[in-house]
Amino acid sequence: MIRVLLADDQALMRAGFRALLDAEDHLEVVGEATDGTSAVHLARCLRPDVILMDVQMPGLDGIEATRRIAADPDLAAIRVLILTNYGLDSYVFAALRAGASGFLLKDADPADLLHAVTVVARGDALLAPTVTRTLISEFVAGPPPAVPTAGRDVLTAREQEVVELVARGLTNDEIAVRMVISPLTAKTHVNRAMTKLHCRDRAQLVVWAYESGLVAPRRR
Repeated sequence: MIRVLLADDQALMRAGFRALLDAEDHLEVVGEATDGTSAVHLARCLRPDVILMDVQMPGLDGIEATRRIAADPDLAAIRVLILTNYGLDSYVFAALRAGASGFLLKDADPADLLHAVTVVARGDALLAPTVTRTLISEFVAGPPPAVPTAGRDVLTAREQEVVELVARGLTNDEIAVRMVISPLTAKTHVNRAMTKLHCRDRAQLVVWAYESGLVAPRRR
């Protein structure tokens, strides 16, 4: 059973998500938050597996709420899925840097939402690889950070190669084909890299790859 917390200031939106999620045998809505402050509070009280987090809410917004949740060691198991009306905009990469595990448009198909919750709960991927590629194209095409993220030296050459492919949007199966290894071996390399770099999931691994300079952004 995947336990979900809804964080959105629009009652109608929350009701729609609750109806959709509660209709699934493996999903359960355990609470509703109307702003970022209550989302952080309920995260600590209810310990959901996944939080569907709106970006723009009164008071504390979804990005800051995500940052506070991700920074709390006691809440390390919680995954945040950002919901946005605005498509691929500046909110998305900011949310990933804050610690979100993925994002989804509010007008996504119901099946896509259900799939996204399941994927984020597993911590396996940043939603669909096509979304990863679009995200990279749109949001990481700016100049690199002034001070590169430390930590590249902790990875083996093989692990660096795997992280680069993750950052390019490849799935474990695609990485396996590219590197002529088994999907299980690819997954093992990804997991080891996340452990060494203290990344919560693949979303954070993508952010790290670009901020560290391991992968160069594609320029427009």
